[in-house]
Amino acid sequence: MDQKVLAKRMNIATWVISVLVLLLVGIMRRPEFKIHTDIDFSFLPPFHSTLNALAALALIAALYFIKQKNMIAHRNSIYAALVFSALFLLSYVVYHFTNEAVRFGDTNFDGIVDEAEKLAVGGTRTIYLILLISHVTLAGVILPFILITFTRAVTQQFDRHKKMARWVYPLWLYVAITGPICYLMLKPYYPV
Repeated sequence: MDQKVLAKRMNIATWVISVLVLLLVGIMRRPEFKIHTDIDFSFLPPFHSTLNALAALALIAALYFIKQKNMIAHRNSIYAALVFSALFLLSYVVYHFTNEAVRFGDTNFDGIVDEAEKLAVGGTRTIYLILLISHVTLAGVILPFILITFTRAVTQQFDRHKKMARWVYPLWLYVAITGPICYLMLKPYYPV
């Protein structure tokens, strides 16, 4: 297939995927879209946190390999990061469609963080919220740019790929690292 045709098709797929993901993430927390099932998916948060951590490790490996000019290992590391990220997204969406959101500081597990609970966690809640908001916002914004950067490599537009990867890579890595950090900070507030 011609590289321009492939690039065009991949770019269309990028925007379709990005819009679908944003729609899914936008509706998954709405109560009217909750899916009630006999299957307990409460085991998923540590799983999708691990997938995020594995994506971060794959990204770090990808950077190492590209610095060593090992294009094949770099490509394979990026493929691994994409697979881990896609599996994370599936796990995250399934969890949030089937479970209520866990709130940082909610020690009595009632879904509300009252003033006493806020005082108990102090400034840690602010740090958590800054990390969470930056993580979620960047995750939503960066997705199409990750896919466009990938498309540029697959279609052998290496100069354009390299220019875009210089700023997409650190944002993707930030998202992959802050996901597990947010999970570890939130972990005490998951009901056991």
